[in-house]
Order: sequence, then C-alpha cells, then structure tokens
Amino acid sequence: MSQISIRPASLQDSAFIRSVSERTWPSTYGHIISQEQIDFMLDWMYSDASLEEQFQKGCQFFIAGIVKESSELGNGELEEIGFCSVSPEDTNEHKLNKLYVLPKAHGTGAGKALLNKAIEVTKEAGSTSLFLQVNKLNTAYSFYLKHGFVKERDFKFDIGNGFFMDDYVMRLHL
Repeated sequence: MSQISIRPASLQDSAFIRSVSERTWPSTYGHIISQEQIDFMLDWMYSDASLEEQFQKGCQFFIAGIVKESSELGNGELEEIGFCSVSPEDTNEHKLNKLYVLPKAHGTGAGKALLNKAIEVTKEAGSTSLFLQVNKLNTAYSFYLKHGFVKERDFKFDIGNGFFMDDYVMRLHL
C-alpha cells in the first residue's frame, strides 16, 4: 500500500522537473513525434531559463511523491515521481500546462492526485474552468475524458524549427 503526497515546487526543483520530463517523454511521445522534436520541445519547455520564466510568470508547479510503507528505500520513505504545472490564463480560467508521472509509477494514483491539486488551485483562485492541450495521439486523452474534461476543439500550433503541436484543447467546467 502506498500513499501519495503533493507539495509545491520551487525553482530549486528545476532539475527534478526536467529529469521527469526527460524520462517520461520518450515513452509518451516517441511513437507520435520525432526524436528531434522531442529534444527541441524538452529544451524549449524545460531549460533552466524556460523554467525560471514560467515560475516568474505565475506558473505554479507541484510535485507528487509516493510514500511506501516498505520499499527498497526503507520504511515510510518518500520517492518523488511526477509533477504538474497550472497557471491563470484570465479572470475565469486556469490552464493545466503539464502533468507527468514517471512510467514506473503509472497506476499509483499520482496522476489523479496531481490533477486534483490543479483543480483545487483553480477553484481557490475563483476560476470557473480548467483547460489543457493534449496531443491527439497521447493516451492521456482518455485519462482526461475519464476525469470530466470535454474536447473543445482541435489545435495545431507552430512551435518553430518546422515542428507543430497537434493537440486537442480540453476543458473541465467547475
């Protein structure tokens, strides 16, 4: 049996956030986009300068940890396994920018706990909806549907270097 804990992240957690992304993206996107695009996007979104800018612009990051009653780490040790990022977009909505859990921790409830934290932050800010973009071929699409998000529209975004994000915009009304 394991327990999930969620804590706020700071700029000092940048290396962990980048590490989770680097370990998650190949299995999440490797069959969808090229390795060149993965490398480009990881650098674009997770470089030190990019993460610092995201924190400065009001993105809130949260880190999920799993507390295992007995594990190779010892009894009751915390292992950090994922993160999310949420930010206000206007007076009535927030955006879930990122939500990644290490592949070895899928099925632990960490993704749901991080999503619930993003929803909590959104509600506490007085926003009436939370939206996100998810790649059309990402299996996370069904995760978001299961948790009440609805597909609002298709969105193809030119990110430079000849690369595009081919996503669905999904929204949860609160």
